[in-house]
Amino acid sequence: MKKIIKSEEEWKKILTEEEFFVTRKKGTETPFSGKEFNIINKGSFNCKCCNADLFSSLAKYDSGCGWPTFYDQIAPEAIKKQKDSSQGMNRIEILCAKCDSHLGHVFEDGPDPTGQRYCVNSLSINYQESE
Repeated sequence: MKKIIKSEEEWKKILTEEEFFVTRKKGTETPFSGKEFNIINKGSFNCKCCNADLFSSLAKYDSGCGWPTFYDQIAPEAIKKQKDSSQGMNRIEILCAKCDSHLGHVFEDGPDPTGQRYCVNSLSINYQESE
């Protein structure tokens, strides 16, 4: 996978102010304020910044946390994980492996079969229905 690197100014030209804050500055949208993504058909959730495939609609579920949630990523190499000790919490941040876009965090309280809860800012992803 070829890494995508852009300057802040380049990102600002293609993202809204809110998208830039979340994806490039590691911000978080307010719970229950983002897009709900009521999915009927099969599709994938892609990175807002580079369009990389991140999550399958089949792995999406409603955790009630206020952000889109998934129990697994689309492929092991799709998402990069790193420690995040910001805001007085110890969490695992998830980023797009292709462009380092901040997506959200992953927690160990998800459903079977993975036990994972990928809690994702809706501003960091797009939904694309399969054909």
